[in-house]
Amino acid sequence: MKKIFYIVLPAIAFVLILANMLFGHMIFDSSYDQDINKYSIYVHLQPEWNSYPGNIFYDVTNVWSNPNPKSTGVFYDVSEPGGFFDYNSNQLQFQNEKSFVKLNHEFSNCESSWKPPLYRYAIDIVRNNIEFSQGTQLSNDPYVSKVPNVVNDKYDMEQRLDIQKNGYAQFIPICTSKDNTSYEFAISVNDKNIGFDVFFVLSEDELDSYLSNKPFNYYQDQGCYATNHQSFSGECNNVGANSGLLVIIPDDLNLSMTKVRISLHEKV
Repeated sequence: MKKIFYIVLPAIAFVLILANMLFGHMIFDSSYDQDINKYSIYVHLQPEWNSYPGNIFYDVTNVWSNPNPKSTGVFYDVSEPGGFFDYNSNQLQFQNEKSFVKLNHEFSNCESSWKPPLYRYAIDIVRNNIEFSQGTQLSNDPYVSKVPNVVNDKYDMEQRLDIQKNGYAQFIPICTSKDNTSYEFAISVNDKNIGFDVFFVLSEDELDSYLSNKPFNYYQDQGCYATNHQSFSGECNNVGANSGLLVIIPDDLNLSMTKVRISLHEKV
């Protein structure tokens, strides 16, 4: 079955490229209902961190219901090199007196409006089906991820508590036009020797509380948080417009590039 997918994918791509040459004006429309806000965050840890010279790369996809999409008529995939991309300037920042350099790529604070053209949508569906057949993806939607819930078994309780106290924390905001909404989310990390903590929090103010070693508030319903996981999918209902994910990565990274894949989806 897997071999069939590997053969079908390039074949479909070739057909779609040829069709684009002949009927490009017809296949650059999009059949996807919701808007996609896709961006990445690159973090380079400085010598104060145990994980130096490690890097953390957040790949974030936020699918949401935008009542007023600001489409320019140009559709492109922000994950592809050579596109019309915006980079925020490098920023030297600190957490608990430990410095890091952060670069946001295509972060628009929910102002962008992107939908996949039909040819791209078809290719992404095939790619998603390959991951689905491998068991690494549990969703049929190529832009809404759902991953298995896998608990990290490498840490004891003392190590797990140290993660929350000394790890690197990142806030990932949601996108919504409503005062309250419901979100499903998925997060996974490529390093199988570490575990992350994730909390659906009320606002970015909770990140400030965490960094000040103060208790932070988060939605405590089942599915709104997870601790010491390598991958996790959850659903959090009735969350506020300023809410988002607080993700804590341990200062115990072994890879030169730790990749964190995050999917957020506003339920219709």
